[in-house]
Amino acid sequence: MVTIYDVAARAGVSPATVSRVFNGIKVSPDRVIAVRLAAAELGFVPNRNARRLRTSSSEIITMMIPDIENPFFTVMTRAVEDIARADGYSVMLCNTDEDPVREQEYLRVAVSDPVAGVILAPSSGSTDLSLAVERDVPVVCVDRHAAGPAVDTVVADNLMGATSSARLAWDAGYRRVACISGPENVETADDRYRGWMSAYREATGTEPPEELVVRTRYTVTGGEEATRKLLALPNPPDAIFAANNKLASGVIRALAAAGRMPPEIGVVSFGGLPLVLLVPAGVMVSHLPARQLGLTAATMLLERIRGLKGPAREVVLPVVISDEDEGLSLIEGHSESVRGL
Repeated sequence: MVTIYDVAARAGVSPATVSRVFNGIKVSPDRVIAVRLAAAELGFVPNRNARRLRTSSSEIITMMIPDIENPFFTVMTRAVEDIARADGYSVMLCNTDEDPVREQEYLRVAVSDPVAGVILAPSSGSTDLSLAVERDVPVVCVDRHAAGPAVDTVVADNLMGATSSARLAWDAGYRRVACISGPENVETADDRYRGWMSAYREATGTEPPEELVVRTRYTVTGGEEATRKLLALPNPPDAIFAANNKLASGVIRALAAAGRMPPEIGVVSFGGLPLVLLVPAGVMVSHLPARQLGLTAATMLLERIRGLKGPAREVVLPVVISDEDEGLSLIEGHSESVRGL
C-alpha cells in the first residue's frame, strides 16, 4: 500500500508537506504540483475523512469529457455548470482525449482532492470506477456506460436513434449507404454502427458489405480520411451515414474537395453540425439531446451528493430525428424513465 512517505520520497519533500497538501494547508505552488504528480504516478489516495477540513472540497464537481472541441460536449458541460452553479457548486473540466490512462489519472486526482462528485463520459466500456465508489465519491456516467460497479447513468438512445437516422438516407432515395463510425469499443460508436446495420438490413433485405464500413477517430480528419477511402472504392456509396458531427464535418469537407458535394452524395449527420458550417441540400441531421444529458446528469449527481441512497439508476433520452433544434430544458418527470441497473 502506498503511503505519504512514498509520495514524499518521490516528490522530494517531507511527509509533513504531503500532509499539508492533502489537507488544504497553504504550500508553495511548486511543491503542490510535485506532490500531486507523485501521488498520481504512485496511485496514492489519501483517506477521505481526514481531508474533510477542506470545505472547498464539497463545492467542486469534476466534469470529465473526451473532446472539449466537440460542440456536443461543450453544450453538455454548460448544462452541468448551469445546474451546479445554481446549487452553489463550481465545475472543474477535464479533457480525456479518449485516453483511458489519462482518464484514470484524472479519476485518482478527483478522488484524492476530494471533490463533491464526478460526471464522466467514459473513454471506453472498461473504465473502472471502483476507486471512486470505494471512497464514497458520487459518480454519474453521461453519454456512455462504464464497467462495474454500477453507478447512475444517463445516455441517449444511440441504437434506435442511429437506426432512424440512417433510414433517412434510404427514404431520400439513396441506395448504397456507407457508414463512418468512431473507434471500436467506444460505446456510442459501436451502438451507432449497429444502428446503421439495422437500417441497412431493413432497407435492402441483405447484410451490409464490409467495404462500406470505416471505423476511425471521432475527428474531422478521421471523417475526411474515411470519405476518401470510400470514394476510392470500385463501386463507391451514393450516401454516407456519419456517426457524429465531427465525422460529418469531415465527410462534407472531403466531398467538397472531390467535387462530389451533396445532394450528389447524401450525408446523414448523427449530431448537429457546427453553426459556421453551411449545410447544403442532401445533408440530413439528427439532433442528440446534449443539453438534456447534462441537465439530467447534474440533477442526478446532486441528488446523490445530498444523500440519496438506493440502486444505480439509468435514464435513456430520445434522439430527435428532425431539423428542429434540441430542447433547452430538463425533461420533466425524468424519474419515470429511470430504472435500476
